[in-house]
Amino acid sequence: MKKYMILGAVLISGMMFAQKEPKLEVVGNLVKATYYYDNGQIQQEGFFKDGKLEGKWVAYDTNGNKKSAGEYTNGQKTGKWFFWNEAKTSQVDYSNNQIALVSNN
Repeated sequence: MKKYMILGAVLISGMMFAQKEPKLEVVGNLVKATYYYDNGQIQQEGFFKDGKLEGKWVAYDTNGNKKSAGEYTNGQKTGKWFFWNEAKTSQVDYSNNQIALVSNN
């Protein structure tokens, strides 16, 4: 029953992020979610645990290039996150789900 509730929550939240049907698979006690753009490219992928974002999440642009990557713990951003655009890479350090430091390369 718990897995069905998690999958239901993931499906509902996935409708807000993706244009195509998300792919969901149970991996141990986590649910791996992959969201797609209309062109078939992966939009973002990561994990849910107990209905909350958990572990590594990666987002891509419509051409398949990484836009961002970072970690969630119990639904909150933690540690170092990286953001890429054409001109630079930014690193954002999170502490208690808040931005602690930003550095640009």
